[in-house]
Amino acid sequence: MSYQIAIDGPAGAGKSTIAKMVSKQLNFVYVDTGAMYRALGYYCMKENIPADNEEEVVKLCMGADVSIRYIDGEQVVVLNGENVNGVIRTPEVGNMASAVSVYKDVRAKMVDIQQKLAVTENVVMDGRDIASVVLPNANLKIYLDAAVEVRAKRRFDELSAKGECPSYETILEEVKDRDYRDMHRDNSPLVRVPEAVLVDSSYMTIEEVAAAICAEFDKVK
Repeated sequence: MSYQIAIDGPAGAGKSTIAKMVSKQLNFVYVDTGAMYRALGYYCMKENIPADNEEEVVKLCMGADVSIRYIDGEQVVVLNGENVNGVIRTPEVGNMASAVSVYKDVRAKMVDIQQKLAVTENVVMDGRDIASVVLPNANLKIYLDAAVEVRAKRRFDELSAKGECPSYETILEEVKDRDYRDMHRDNSPLVRVPEAVLVDSSYMTIEEVAAAICAEFDKVK
């Protein structure tokens, strides 16, 4: 029997960072579902397919080979044989990923891949619909949230640290727009399922959040 920890939440709540830390502490496999959608978003941008052209987006994504591999202990997202880790973390790719992920056929393909990853391994998986759709029988379900202003400030600091000159106001509006899109899409919207434990990371350190989730897992294992 494999253990499954599902972590859902909005953009900027710290899901990937926390999920990586929890998986490392528990010696579980971490599955970054958001990165898989980012790979598809990047692919559409690379091929100049507009996000609102559902037919072309679905056609392109259905032919895409997306997988997650571990190379020298690092999770690598592979798109059509290419390591795309270095090109999928831009805001533009993130927005495109959010846009193309609304399509039912795109999500169905990704969910199938993600569920197969979780069958034989102990996994920590994060995303928008993990507890509700991908891993509905997960041993532990977490809804990781943070105030929208805090999430925007985190993104602002992240871009500033890279030498960019972002606008906090612009980032705040982008985060709000993405929240609305993620929560109101027809297919697998972001929701907090009733049994999910709410963890608000607004004023917690990364270590405190990871410790809280590990403590919750101790209750159910």
